[in-house]
Amino acid sequence: MATGHVIGRCHQRHRQQEFLKFLDLIDQTIPAEPGVEIHLVMDNDATHKAPRVKHWFAKRPRFQVHFTPTSAS
Repeated sequence: MATGHVIGRCHQRHRQQEFLKFLDLIDQTIPAEPGVEIHLVMDNDATHKAPRVKHWFAKRPRFQVHFTPTSAS
């Protein structure tokens, strides 16, 4: 269900630690409901593809990740 709800945070640094905290915030804010997916559209920054981040997504199948084309980021 598209609600238009936006979750955002600004951080001084853009490392995987900060990104994982942001993902945790999203995970805690949006209640898990059967059949409801969360779609994230991201650029190809290495932070978004770090092993710890990939592991985080692997444990949470309701998150669907979409990367923009490299030339479009």
